[in-house]
Amino acid sequence: MFNEAPEVEGLHPRTNLGAMGRSPLSRDRSGHTRVGMCNLYSLTKGQAVIRDWFRAKYDRTGNLPLFPSIFPDQFAPIVRNGADGERELVMARWGMPAPPQFDGQPVTNIRNLNSPHWRGWLGKNRRCIVPATSFCEYADTKPRKTPTWFALSEDRPLFAFAGLWTPWRGVRGPKSAPVQGMHELFGFLTTEANAIVAPIHPKAMPIILTSPAEVDRWLEADMPDALALQRPLPDDALRIVARGEKEDAPP
Repeated sequence: MFNEAPEVEGLHPRTNLGAMGRSPLSRDRSGHTRVGMCNLYSLTKGQAVIRDWFRAKYDRTGNLPLFPSIFPDQFAPIVRNGADGERELVMARWGMPAPPQFDGQPVTNIRNLNSPHWRGWLGKNRRCIVPATSFCEYADTKPRKTPTWFALSEDRPLFAFAGLWTPWRGVRGPKSAPVQGMHELFGFLTTEANAIVAPIHPKAMPIILTSPAEVDRWLEADMPDALALQRPLPDDALRIVARGEKEDAPP
């Protein structure tokens, strides 16, 4: 395993992403290999289900496909409070701006909310939820690590990660096709692993919201109340549903 950076986890160097951002490995500043945090998830429910479950008044995503695999630096749907206070479903690129000492490497997972770097993005206008149906961690098997998928149940019901988003100007995308200009970026929060995730990934797991009340709380509550959601999902609410593939197709 790797040593967590003091400000962030889930750094994902653009140089290691490849054309589709698919590497589960990165290297820390000392050159040691780091096993990626939650750097792969799926969303395999239809557009209308997503829109209705999260009560998004506006859908700005166009014709939304299913996503059996979502990797860092790719576009994925998020739900946020729009300028008029109504919820909107939009597309954003996965990976928040990193603290300056990390050389601009995108941050997919956010743990240390006491960091000054994240404090300005904790207000209601920068919170979002990230719809998902499963997420992947890599079991430390030999000769290769094994993708291991977690979901609420075998039928992959919809849930959400508690996330942050921001507009940002710069270069994103793979090195082979960089995109210069304005981007809307997102990342999601993590916490300590529960007993289901810990045998595969002992360091952390995403913050998972499973009810409309939790989604409302994350998007609308004052900061102390919203941040109380940074806790592991109960052990009996999560299970391993697949192993071995870098995607989780609909059951």
